[in-house]
Amino acid sequence: MQGVKMTATRESYGNTLVELGKEDNRIVVLDADLAGATRTAYFKKAYPDRHIDCGIAEANMVGIAAGLATAGMIPFISSFAMFAAGRAYEQIRNSVGYPHLNVKIGATHAGISVGEDGATHQCNEDVALMRTVPGMVIINPADDVEARAAVRAAAMYDGPVYLRFGRLPVPVIHSDPDYKFEIGKGIQLSEGEDVTLVATGLMVAKALEAVKYLEADGIHAGVIDIHTIKPLDSEIILKAAGKTGKIVVLEEHSVIGGLGSAVSELLSELFPIPVKRIGINDVYGRSGPAEELLHYYGLDTEGIYRQVKGFL
Repeated sequence: MQGVKMTATRESYGNTLVELGKEDNRIVVLDADLAGATRTAYFKKAYPDRHIDCGIAEANMVGIAAGLATAGMIPFISSFAMFAAGRAYEQIRNSVGYPHLNVKIGATHAGISVGEDGATHQCNEDVALMRTVPGMVIINPADDVEARAAVRAAAMYDGPVYLRFGRLPVPVIHSDPDYKFEIGKGIQLSEGEDVTLVATGLMVAKALEAVKYLEADGIHAGVIDIHTIKPLDSEIILKAAGKTGKIVVLEEHSVIGGLGSAVSELLSELFPIPVKRIGINDVYGRSGPAEELLHYYGLDTEGIYRQVKGFL
């Protein structure tokens, strides 16, 4: 997107941690030998006495964070989503979720947009895993502005939070100075009469682009930014369902267990209408440039446009 500021949300995460570290000495950051990639190295440089490199031992890192939380600290643990949500799932469930401790999980490099790292590092299941942990808040910001606000909101929230960040630079879409972030509240970015696109993370910008293509065909689509997947903003989704009668969910995640599942569960119980889920269709990722992979899996603007047209 020419002329639009592009920033990876992992950068937003690292920069905001530094700001929070200056404001609150209870903030402590732990990483698993990936400080450079997760951008927690920024915090390490600014506050070395409050940074702990746990090495390639993610499960142990969660345990240390749990102990720090019981001592009144606000720990942020950081690693790739594949390791933070996957490798350390049991410890998150039992050591953080069960006692409902104040631990924040900064999971970077989520989804297929990790690119060349390939299927072993492309975590398309993390939201599904974290949704099953009782009391876990899940946030997947769409851009730099939203990511910064999300990290701050997570720090202020008393309880476990899973924050999902990407490697791929994404356009800044929340340029309105009146932008307000609130955990559990979606944002209506545009109104439509024919269909509503409910998107999360980097798919929000893709949805906004796809709307332009649909408009050229006389299809009026609304867009909702769901940054908080759990708790889900049922009010904004039910309102859109009543207005357009059709919902398309867009996520850089498996269609099983993610935002699409959450929206489908809600609507099947309270307002049954046709729902189309656009995401990773029960397959593993592949190695390649991020944008080419998004195209391959139908998650680019063209792919979204084509699938929404087919659905309608």
